[in-house]
Amino acid sequence: MDSRVFRGGRGFAYLEEQDRFLGGTQAPEMSFGFIGCGMMGQEHMRNAQLVGRASLGGVYDPAPKSVDCALEIAARAKGTTKPRVYASLEEACADPSTDALIVATPNFTHLDVMRVATRYNKAIFLEKPIATTVSDALEVCRLAANHTQPVRVGLQYRYKAVYAEAMEEVFGRQSVGRVCSVNMLEHRFPFLDKVGQWNKFNAYTGGTLIEKCCHYFDLMNLFAGGAPEQVFASGSQAVNFRNFAYDNQQADGLDQAQVVVNYDNGVIGGFSLSMFVPGAREELVVCGDAGRLHTVEQAQLGSENQNHLEVWAGESGRSRSSAPTYPSYIAKAGHHGATFYEHLAFVEDLVSGKATGPSLADAFWSVVVGAAAQTSIDKRTAIDIADVLPVTDDIQDLMLCGAGL
Repeated sequence: MDSRVFRGGRGFAYLEEQDRFLGGTQAPEMSFGFIGCGMMGQEHMRNAQLVGRASLGGVYDPAPKSVDCALEIAARAKGTTKPRVYASLEEACADPSTDALIVATPNFTHLDVMRVATRYNKAIFLEKPIATTVSDALEVCRLAANHTQPVRVGLQYRYKAVYAEAMEEVFGRQSVGRVCSVNMLEHRFPFLDKVGQWNKFNAYTGGTLIEKCCHYFDLMNLFAGGAPEQVFASGSQAVNFRNFAYDNQQADGLDQAQVVVNYDNGVIGGFSLSMFVPGAREELVVCGDAGRLHTVEQAQLGSENQNHLEVWAGESGRSRSSAPTYPSYIAKAGHHGATFYEHLAFVEDLVSGKATGPSLADAFWSVVVGAAAQTSIDKRTAIDIADVLPVTDDIQDLMLCGAGL
């Protein structure tokens, strides 16, 4: 039986360590260095501690307050040593005492961080999106392909309970038959505050449809099972941050959009975004020639999250509904439990020496679709995917990213 649920609580405080079995802890097998200690970096630290197989070996962030928060997280873990505070990115990457690097820096820094991190013989976890432009994303793929250790990307929505169960229904049980359409929706609250407020500006995010929506384009690509061929999108900055400026720069990130994606196998994808909603609701609808799958993950601000999944099978099989969930102490650790299982998979990658999905190719194509959607909005026309891919004479460049064009 998994013992994490028995580790905490004052009710077991009377026990000596030698008397702990269900509530005992094992010494971490490895050490992680954390590059970027903001909101997402701290979430990764908490989940590394919850998984319990890696220690917090060191932290780097040019923002002193972020480092202070990271050290507080480390201090709350029983029996851990204080992480090193690195003076530079190079020092963080070169530390011989860490086995892997968790990169959770702002989007526009990912390529520069990867250029340094891949010089060292360490596994790398890189947060999404892997870059803010298609050409930079391709360079990240090149760096990762030539790296000696596993590289994992932070498309953790695949590990959310509703989407993990949806994958089992569609691919394992084949509950909807041949997939014909995939639709997703995210209606949520505005972008939160960040150090330097970088997430309000397209120059630093690549655009909302890259920064935030790469998660959904990754899932759409996955369920569609084909290569995206053409994208048409409409969007605007309707409500959020219209009167917000930082360092004399006016916020320009869009807060609503509708996106249509055509795939080379005939599947049609659709995505709806609204970022001025008092809560958060995500939906996935997959329609096939044998049925329909619908998932919902939602919570009004201040309320508990609710999950729902239903399969309509008609006369071809059993229809059913469920509420896929994770234990509450895991769900509360970040992204409704997805980050925990993402960390668990990363540790298994390190033990096996192999990188598992989502792959760099998946991350690349999620950026490509987002970039095509942003371009479609700017130009008010449908965009062929081929037109946003980098011009390269080396077909191996695109083969690195699983190009099917």
